[in-house]
Amino acid sequence: MLNIKDIIKEIEDWAPPGIAWKQDNVGLQIGDPNEDVTGVLIALEVTPEVIRESLQKKCNLIITHHPLIFKPIQSLTPNSLSGDLALTIARNNLHLYAAHTNLDFTRDGVNFVLGKKLNLNEMEFLYQESGGLKKISVFVPHDYVEKVTNAMTKAGAGIIGDYEACSFQIRGTGTFRPLEGAQPFSGEVGKLQYENEVRVEMVAPVWKTTAVVAAMIDAHPYDEVAYDIYPNEAIDPMYGAGVLGSLPDPMPVDGFISHVKKSVGIPVVRRTSGASTTIKRVAVCGGSGSDLIRTAVHKKADAFITADVKYNAFHEARNVIHLIDAGHYETEIFIVEAIANRLKTKFKDQETKFYPTKISTNPIMYS
Repeated sequence: MLNIKDIIKEIEDWAPPGIAWKQDNVGLQIGDPNEDVTGVLIALEVTPEVIRESLQKKCNLIITHHPLIFKPIQSLTPNSLSGDLALTIARNNLHLYAAHTNLDFTRDGVNFVLGKKLNLNEMEFLYQESGGLKKISVFVPHDYVEKVTNAMTKAGAGIIGDYEACSFQIRGTGTFRPLEGAQPFSGEVGKLQYENEVRVEMVAPVWKTTAVVAAMIDAHPYDEVAYDIYPNEAIDPMYGAGVLGSLPDPMPVDGFISHVKKSVGIPVVRRTSGASTTIKRVAVCGGSGSDLIRTAVHKKADAFITADVKYNAFHEARNVIHLIDAGHYETEIFIVEAIANRLKTKFKDQETKFYPTKISTNPIMYS
């Protein structure tokens, strides 16, 4: 039987918590990661109806995109919606896990799923930051290079795009004189030692650096390991914000608006008119993505689809880019089925059932 931490590992390999917005709260919010899984229900957020559905389907793990616990808890009582839901989850021996902005910022996450729903091709991240990587350099005796690099790779180093176990190795000679109290792997106390070594360099995400260094030291034969950690301004191709893609063929504006409404299942959108008369290049950001409007303009997108757009943002976009507010729920809901399908594929040989919720948790109505 699957364990909750097995499910967590699969999600976090896809959407590492370390890429989440710093003020976000992602991960296991309620429950015990060592419990066995009886079934998994996936929803955009937890509501009383979602909890009832999980109990009906005998699912003891609920996975949501929106965290139930976002701000520090002052008290846990039924006097607030979040407190009442948390108590209900705990009383029924359920477990709650949230993958929020880490699922927004990863490849094939919320925005790529939305882009596919809109039939966009050639998708790439709309915005990416540098500085999310470190380069780790370590000096290893020749016969231990494979052991050390394998350990670093297993801990998360050496991934560049679609390649893993990436390293650069330079042969050279290291020198050291063991002092009293040292336990040298080679050489003698008080004598200068010349050792054939290899300088191994590997990149690692910032949030994995500590684990990579620990694995490297554990695999290294020296009692004192010489290594360096350098800042790396390269952009990690696996993570970013929003998505930019192209329609198969240009569409007239009115036709594109109809396409958006039909694709995301919304009867009406809030929008402003941009500069182009046809739409070909499209930027998207599920949920609240107004901070990326200028980036979409800079990247020459004809239209930008997001949600929670403020009045002033529409003014700034007017006659510049077709800005479309297609609803927070509507632009994110497709990730629910994507999570379920990913887990079903990964654990296809297990008996555990994975269910995308049948319940709409959208609090907004259109009339």
